Amino acid sequence: MSIQENYSPGLDGIIASETRLSFLDTVQSEIVIAGYDLIKLADHAEYLDIVNLLLNDNLPTSEEKAYLENKLKEEYEIPTDILKIFKLLPEKTHPMDALRTGISALAGYEQQLDDRSTTANKERAYKLLAKVPNIVANSYRVLNKQEVVLPNKLLSYSANFYYMITGKVPTELEEKVFDQSLLLYSEHEMPNSTFTARVIASTQSDLYGALTGAVASLKGNLHGGANEAVMYMLLEAGTVEKFEQLLGKKLANKEKIMGFGHRVYMKKMDPRALIMKKALKQLCDNKGDDLLYRMCEAGEDVMVREKGLYPNLDYYAAPVYYMLGLPIEIYTPIFFSARTVGLCAHVVEQHANNRLFRPRVNYIGERRNHTILTN
Repeated sequence: MSIQENYSPGLDGIIASETRLSFLDTVQSEIVIAGYDLIKLADHAEYLDIVNLLLNDNLPTSEEKAYLENKLKEEYEIPTDILKIFKLLPEKTHPMDALRTGISALAGYEQQLDDRSTTANKERAYKLLAKVPNIVANSYRVLNKQEVVLPNKLLSYSANFYYMITGKVPTELEEKVFDQSLLLYSEHEMPNSTFTARVIASTQSDLYGALTGAVASLKGNLHGGANEAVMYMLLEAGTVEKFEQLLGKKLANKEKIMGFGHRVYMKKMDPRALIMKKALKQLCDNKGDDLLYRMCEAGEDVMVREKGLYPNLDYYAAPVYYMLGLPIEIYTPIFFSARTVGLCAHVVEQHANNRLFRPRVNYIGERRNHTILTN
Protein backbone atom coordinates (compact mmCIF):
# COMPACT_ATOMS: atom_id res chain seq x y z
CA MET A 1 0.00 0.00 0.00
CA SER A 2 1.38 3.41 -0.92
CA ILE A 3 1.75 6.40 1.36
CA GLN A 4 -0.98 8.06 -0.71
CA GLU A 5 -3.44 5.31 0.24
CA ASN A 6 -2.58 5.66 3.93
CA TYR A 7 -3.10 9.40 4.03
CA SER A 8 -5.86 10.68 6.34
CA PRO A 9 -6.17 14.49 6.71
CA GLY A 10 -5.86 15.49 10.34
CA LEU A 11 -4.98 11.85 11.13
CA ASP A 12 -8.73 11.27 11.22
CA GLY A 13 -9.40 7.69 12.26
CA ILE A 14 -5.71 6.85 12.58
CA ILE A 15 -4.73 4.83 15.68
CA ALA A 16 -1.61 6.55 17.04
CA SER A 17 -1.14 4.88 20.44
CA GLU A 18 -2.22 2.10 22.73
CA THR A 19 -3.34 3.23 26.17
CA ARG A 20 -4.94 1.95 29.36
CA LEU A 21 -6.04 5.44 30.34
CA SER A 22 -9.17 6.29 28.39
CA PHE A 23 -11.36 5.47 25.43
CA LEU A 24 -14.32 7.19 23.77
CA ASP A 25 -16.81 4.40 23.16
CA THR A 26 -19.27 6.06 20.80
CA VAL A 27 -21.24 2.84 20.35
CA GLN A 28 -21.98 2.46 24.07
CA SER A 29 -21.96 6.27 24.60
CA GLU A 30 -19.34 5.92 27.32
CA ILE A 31 -16.18 7.84 28.15
CA VAL A 32 -14.07 5.06 29.61
CA ILE A 33 -11.48 6.22 32.15
CA ALA A 34 -9.20 3.40 33.32
CA GLY A 35 -12.12 1.00 32.98
CA TYR A 36 -14.85 3.21 34.48
CA ASP A 37 -17.55 5.27 32.76
CA LEU A 38 -16.67 8.91 33.46
CA ILE A 39 -20.29 10.03 33.21
CA LYS A 40 -21.38 7.58 35.90
CA LEU A 41 -18.42 8.57 38.04
CA ALA A 42 -19.46 12.21 37.75
CA ASP A 43 -22.59 11.46 39.79
CA HIS A 44 -20.65 10.58 42.95
CA ALA A 45 -16.90 10.94 42.41
CA GLU A 46 -14.73 14.04 42.82
CA TYR A 47 -11.81 15.35 40.79
CA LEU A 48 -9.22 13.85 43.15
CA ASP A 49 -10.82 10.43 42.67
CA ILE A 50 -10.02 10.74 38.97
CA VAL A 51 -6.50 11.94 39.77
CA ASN A 52 -5.83 8.82 41.80
CA LEU A 53 -7.49 6.61 39.20
CA LEU A 54 -5.35 7.95 36.35
CA LEU A 55 -2.06 8.03 38.22
CA ASN A 56 -2.46 4.94 40.43
CA ASP A 57 -5.04 2.88 38.53
CA ASN A 58 -7.59 2.70 41.34
CA LEU A 59 -10.39 4.73 42.84
CA PRO A 60 -9.06 5.80 46.23
CA THR A 61 -10.39 4.95 49.65
CA SER A 62 -11.23 7.92 51.85
CA GLU A 63 -7.84 7.52 53.52
CA GLU A 64 -6.00 7.38 50.20
CA LYS A 65 -7.83 10.47 48.97
CA ALA A 66 -7.01 12.37 52.14
CA TYR A 67 -3.35 11.40 51.73
CA LEU A 68 -3.41 12.56 48.09
CA GLU A 69 -4.97 15.90 48.98
CA ASN A 70 -2.44 16.52 51.74
CA LYS A 71 0.38 15.58 49.37
CA LEU A 72 -0.85 18.17 46.87
CA LYS A 73 -1.26 20.83 49.56
CA GLU A 74 2.41 20.45 50.46
CA GLU A 75 3.26 21.51 46.89
CA TYR A 76 0.72 24.35 46.40
CA GLU A 77 3.24 27.21 46.56
CA ILE A 78 5.11 28.36 43.47
CA PRO A 79 8.58 30.00 43.56
CA THR A 80 8.39 33.75 44.12
CA ASP A 81 10.67 34.22 41.11
CA ILE A 82 7.92 32.83 38.88
CA LEU A 83 5.56 35.51 40.19
CA LYS A 84 8.27 38.05 39.33
CA ILE A 85 8.37 36.63 35.79
CA PHE A 86 4.64 37.25 35.45
CA LYS A 87 5.20 40.89 36.42
CA LEU A 88 7.71 41.23 33.59
CA LEU A 89 5.27 39.99 30.94
CA PRO A 90 3.48 42.53 28.72
CA GLU A 91 0.07 43.50 30.13
CA LYS A 92 -1.75 42.10 27.12
CA THR A 93 -0.16 38.65 27.46
CA HIS A 94 -2.80 35.97 26.90
CA PRO A 95 -3.43 33.91 30.08
CA MET A 96 -2.54 30.73 28.17
CA ASP A 97 0.83 32.25 27.26
CA ALA A 98 1.41 33.17 30.89
CA LEU A 99 0.47 29.62 31.89
CA ARG A 100 2.85 28.18 29.31
CA THR A 101 5.64 30.41 30.61
CA GLY A 102 4.97 29.41 34.21
CA ILE A 103 5.03 25.68 33.52
CA SER A 104 8.19 26.01 31.46
CA ALA A 105 9.89 27.97 34.25
CA LEU A 106 9.03 25.27 36.81
CA ALA A 107 11.37 22.88 35.01
CA GLY A 108 14.33 24.88 36.29
CA TYR A 109 13.43 23.97 39.87
CA GLU A 110 13.31 20.22 39.20
CA GLN A 111 16.25 18.44 40.82
CA GLN A 112 16.10 15.20 38.81
CA LEU A 113 14.82 16.51 35.50
CA ASP A 114 16.46 13.78 33.42
CA ASP A 115 14.91 10.89 35.40
CA ARG A 116 12.20 9.38 33.18
CA SER A 117 11.19 6.60 35.57
CA THR A 118 7.52 6.13 36.36
CA THR A 119 8.15 6.98 40.02
CA ALA A 120 9.90 10.24 39.19
CA ASN A 121 7.29 11.20 36.59
CA LYS A 122 4.44 10.63 39.03
CA GLU A 123 6.12 12.83 41.62
CA ARG A 124 6.39 15.56 38.99
CA ALA A 125 2.73 15.03 38.12
CA TYR A 126 1.73 15.68 41.73
CA LYS A 127 3.82 18.86 41.76
CA LEU A 128 2.19 20.08 38.57
CA LEU A 129 -1.30 19.25 39.79
CA ALA A 130 -0.58 21.26 42.92
CA LYS A 131 1.02 24.26 41.24
CA VAL A 132 -0.84 24.71 37.94
CA PRO A 133 -4.00 26.14 39.62
CA ASN A 134 -1.77 28.62 41.45
CA ILE A 135 -0.11 29.60 38.15
CA VAL A 136 -3.48 29.93 36.40
CA ALA A 137 -5.01 32.11 39.10
CA ASN A 138 -2.07 34.29 40.02
CA SER A 139 -0.60 34.86 36.56
CA TYR A 140 -4.01 36.30 35.66
CA ARG A 141 -4.07 38.35 38.85
CA VAL A 142 -0.58 39.76 38.30
CA LEU A 143 -1.31 40.65 34.66
CA ASN A 144 -4.47 42.45 35.77
CA LYS A 145 -2.76 44.38 38.59
CA GLN A 146 -4.60 42.43 41.28
CA GLU A 147 -3.21 41.18 44.58
CA VAL A 148 -1.79 37.67 44.58
CA VAL A 149 -4.01 35.23 46.49
CA LEU A 150 -2.01 32.59 48.32
CA PRO A 151 -3.35 29.03 48.54
CA ASN A 152 -5.70 28.25 51.43
CA LYS A 153 -4.83 24.78 52.71
CA LEU A 154 -7.97 24.65 54.86
CA LEU A 155 -10.05 24.32 51.70
CA SER A 156 -10.45 21.32 49.41
CA TYR A 157 -8.37 21.14 46.22
CA SER A 158 -11.15 22.50 44.00
CA ALA A 159 -12.38 25.06 46.55
CA ASN A 160 -8.84 26.41 46.90
CA PHE A 161 -8.52 26.74 43.11
CA TYR A 162 -11.78 28.68 43.02
CA TYR A 163 -10.65 30.79 45.97
CA MET A 164 -7.34 31.77 44.33
CA ILE A 165 -9.20 32.87 41.17
CA THR A 166 -12.04 34.81 42.81
CA GLY A 167 -10.66 35.74 46.22
CA LYS A 168 -13.71 34.24 47.93
CA VAL A 169 -14.57 30.88 49.44
CA PRO A 170 -17.14 29.08 47.26
CA THR A 171 -20.54 28.02 48.50
CA GLU A 172 -21.24 24.30 48.72
CA LEU A 173 -23.02 24.39 45.34
CA GLU A 174 -20.26 26.43 43.69
CA GLU A 175 -17.60 24.06 44.97
CA LYS A 176 -19.54 21.00 43.81
CA VAL A 177 -20.18 22.36 40.31
CA PHE A 178 -16.62 23.62 39.85
CA ASP A 179 -15.16 20.29 40.99
CA GLN A 180 -17.51 18.45 38.63
CA SER A 181 -16.33 20.59 35.72
CA LEU A 182 -12.71 19.72 36.51
CA LEU A 183 -13.63 16.05 36.61
CA LEU A 184 -15.32 16.25 33.19
CA TYR A 185 -12.33 18.02 31.64
CA SER A 186 -9.78 15.67 33.28
CA GLU A 187 -9.15 13.18 30.46
CA HIS A 188 -10.57 12.55 27.00
CA GLU A 189 -8.52 9.97 25.08
CA MET A 190 -6.37 11.56 22.31
CA PRO A 191 -7.28 15.17 21.50
CA ASN A 192 -4.69 17.42 19.93
CA SER A 193 -3.08 18.58 23.19
CA THR A 194 -2.71 15.03 24.51
CA PHE A 195 -1.24 13.90 21.21
CA THR A 196 1.13 16.87 21.35
CA ALA A 197 2.26 15.91 24.86
CA ARG A 198 2.87 12.30 23.81
CA VAL A 199 4.76 13.32 20.66
CA ILE A 200 7.04 15.56 22.72
CA ALA A 201 7.47 12.89 25.40
CA SER A 202 8.36 10.33 22.72
CA THR A 203 11.62 12.20 22.11
CA GLN A 204 12.44 11.54 25.79
CA SER A 205 11.75 15.18 26.59
CA ASP A 206 10.64 15.85 30.16
CA LEU A 207 7.14 16.22 31.59
CA TYR A 208 7.37 20.02 31.84
CA GLY A 209 8.32 20.28 28.17
CA ALA A 210 5.47 17.99 27.16
CA LEU A 211 2.93 20.05 29.09
CA THR A 212 4.35 23.32 27.79
CA GLY A 213 3.65 22.08 24.27
CA ALA A 214 0.20 20.91 25.31
CA VAL A 215 -0.65 24.42 26.55
CA ALA A 216 0.21 25.83 23.13
CA SER A 217 -2.02 23.24 21.50
CA LEU A 218 -4.94 23.83 23.84
CA LYS A 219 -4.82 27.59 23.30
CA GLY A 220 -6.34 27.28 19.83
CA ASN A 221 -10.06 27.96 19.54
CA LEU A 222 -10.57 24.70 17.66
CA HIS A 223 -9.57 22.95 20.86
CA GLY A 224 -9.66 24.57 24.30
CA GLY A 225 -10.36 28.17 23.34
CA ALA A 226 -13.92 27.31 22.30
CA ASN A 227 -15.35 27.84 25.80
CA GLU A 228 -14.27 31.48 25.81
CA ALA A 229 -15.71 32.01 22.32
CA VAL A 230 -19.05 30.56 23.41
CA MET A 231 -19.35 32.97 26.34
CA TYR A 232 -18.47 36.02 24.27
CA MET A 233 -21.12 34.94 21.76
CA LEU A 234 -23.76 34.64 24.49
CA LEU A 235 -22.88 38.05 25.91
CA GLU A 236 -22.92 39.65 22.46
CA ALA A 237 -26.50 38.45 21.95
CA GLY A 238 -27.87 39.15 25.41
CA THR A 239 -31.36 37.72 24.85
CA VAL A 240 -32.86 34.48 23.62
CA GLU A 241 -34.21 36.07 20.47
CA LYS A 242 -30.98 37.86 19.60
CA PHE A 243 -28.97 34.71 20.23
CA GLU A 244 -31.16 32.79 17.79
CA GLN A 245 -30.70 35.61 15.28
CA LEU A 246 -26.93 35.66 15.83
CA LEU A 247 -26.65 31.94 15.19
CA GLY A 248 -28.83 32.25 12.09
CA LYS A 249 -26.60 35.03 10.74
CA LYS A 250 -23.44 33.01 11.40
CA LEU A 251 -24.93 29.98 9.70
CA ALA A 252 -25.94 32.06 6.68
CA ASN A 253 -22.37 33.40 6.47
CA LYS A 254 -21.01 29.85 6.83
CA GLU A 255 -19.09 30.81 9.96
CA LYS A 256 -17.88 28.15 12.36
CA ILE A 257 -19.91 28.28 15.57
CA MET A 258 -17.95 27.32 18.67
CA GLY A 259 -19.41 24.90 21.18
CA PHE A 260 -21.05 22.62 18.64
CA GLY A 261 -19.85 19.48 16.94
CA HIS A 262 -17.01 17.16 17.85
CA ARG A 263 -14.68 14.97 15.82
CA VAL A 264 -15.79 11.94 17.88
CA TYR A 265 -19.37 12.80 18.89
CA MET A 266 -20.71 13.18 15.38
CA LYS A 267 -24.42 12.53 15.75
CA LYS A 268 -25.13 12.96 19.42
CA MET A 269 -24.60 15.32 22.31
CA ASP A 270 -21.32 15.16 24.17
CA PRO A 271 -22.39 13.34 27.37
CA ARG A 272 -20.23 15.69 29.44
CA ALA A 273 -22.21 18.65 28.08
CA LEU A 274 -25.43 17.15 29.41
CA ILE A 275 -23.99 17.11 32.94
CA MET A 276 -22.89 20.73 32.65
CA LYS A 277 -26.32 21.62 31.29
CA LYS A 278 -27.86 20.25 34.49
CA ALA A 279 -25.29 22.16 36.54
CA LEU A 280 -26.18 25.38 34.70
CA LYS A 281 -29.84 24.81 35.55
CA GLN A 282 -28.93 24.39 39.22
CA LEU A 283 -26.90 27.59 39.27
CA CYS A 284 -29.60 29.56 37.45
CA ASP A 285 -32.33 28.26 39.77
CA ASN A 286 -30.19 29.13 42.79
CA LYS A 287 -29.69 32.67 41.50
CA GLY A 288 -33.29 33.07 40.35
CA ASP A 289 -32.20 34.04 36.82
CA ASP A 290 -32.55 31.47 34.05
CA LEU A 291 -31.69 33.70 31.08
CA LEU A 292 -28.42 31.95 30.20
CA TYR A 293 -30.07 28.56 30.47
CA ARG A 294 -32.89 29.59 28.14
CA MET A 295 -30.44 31.12 25.68
CA CYS A 296 -28.34 27.96 25.59
CA GLU A 297 -31.37 25.72 25.11
CA ALA A 298 -32.59 27.93 22.27
CA GLY A 299 -29.16 27.86 20.63
CA GLU A 300 -29.03 24.10 21.01
CA ASP A 301 -32.39 23.77 19.26
CA VAL A 302 -31.26 26.01 16.38
CA MET A 303 -28.07 24.08 15.74
CA VAL A 304 -29.68 20.65 15.91
CA ARG A 305 -32.50 21.74 13.62
CA GLU A 306 -30.39 23.63 11.07
CA LYS A 307 -27.13 21.69 11.03
CA GLY A 308 -27.64 18.46 12.94
CA LEU A 309 -24.88 19.56 15.32
CA TYR A 310 -25.01 18.94 19.06
CA PRO A 311 -23.36 20.78 21.96
CA ASN A 312 -19.94 19.74 23.21
CA LEU A 313 -18.64 20.27 26.73
CA ASP A 314 -17.43 23.82 26.06
CA TYR A 315 -20.92 25.02 25.13
CA TYR A 316 -22.36 24.48 28.60
CA ALA A 317 -19.13 24.79 30.61
CA ALA A 318 -18.81 28.41 29.46
CA PRO A 319 -22.06 29.71 31.01
CA VAL A 320 -21.45 27.54 34.08
CA TYR A 321 -18.11 29.28 34.63
CA TYR A 322 -19.77 32.64 34.02
CA MET A 323 -22.41 31.90 36.65
CA LEU A 324 -19.60 30.92 39.02
CA GLY A 325 -18.10 34.38 38.57
CA LEU A 326 -14.92 33.23 36.83
CA PRO A 327 -13.14 35.59 34.39
CA ILE A 328 -13.77 34.57 30.78
CA GLU A 329 -10.10 35.00 29.88
CA ILE A 330 -9.11 32.04 32.05
CA TYR A 331 -11.75 29.51 31.00
CA THR A 332 -9.19 27.77 28.80
CA PRO A 333 -6.43 27.83 31.47
CA ILE A 334 -8.95 26.24 33.85
CA PHE A 335 -9.62 23.57 31.21
CA PHE A 336 -5.88 22.94 31.02
CA SER A 337 -5.52 22.77 34.78
CA ALA A 338 -8.22 20.09 34.90
CA ARG A 339 -6.60 18.20 32.01
CA THR A 340 -3.17 18.30 33.69
CA VAL A 341 -3.77 14.91 35.31
CA GLY A 342 -4.70 13.28 32.00
CA LEU A 343 -1.71 14.81 30.23
CA CYS A 344 0.66 13.72 32.98
CA ALA A 345 -0.75 10.19 32.94
CA HIS A 346 -0.22 9.99 29.17
CA VAL A 347 3.39 11.17 29.48
CA VAL A 348 4.03 8.61 32.23
CA GLU A 349 2.59 5.92 29.98
CA GLN A 350 4.56 7.13 26.95
CA HIS A 351 7.87 7.12 28.80
CA ALA A 352 7.18 3.68 30.27
CA ASN A 353 6.76 2.09 26.83
CA ASN A 354 8.23 4.56 24.39
CA ARG A 355 8.54 4.67 20.63
CA LEU A 356 9.47 7.89 18.87
CA PHE A 357 6.66 9.37 16.77
CA ARG A 358 8.01 9.84 13.26
CA PRO A 359 5.26 9.82 10.61
CA ARG A 360 5.76 10.26 6.87
CA VAL A 361 4.11 12.61 4.38
CA ASN A 362 2.28 12.40 1.11
CA TYR A 363 4.43 14.65 -1.10
CA ILE A 364 2.32 16.71 -3.52
CA GLY A 365 5.05 19.03 -4.82
CA GLU A 366 6.83 18.88 -8.13
CA ARG A 367 9.87 16.75 -9.03
CA ARG A 368 12.13 19.24 -10.80
CA ASN A 369 15.16 18.51 -12.97
CA HIS A 370 18.59 19.78 -11.99
CA THR A 371 19.69 21.34 -15.31
CA ILE A 372 19.18 24.85 -13.98
CA LEU A 373 21.97 24.22 -11.47
CA THR A 374 24.46 23.18 -14.13
CA ASN A 375 23.86 25.94 -16.71
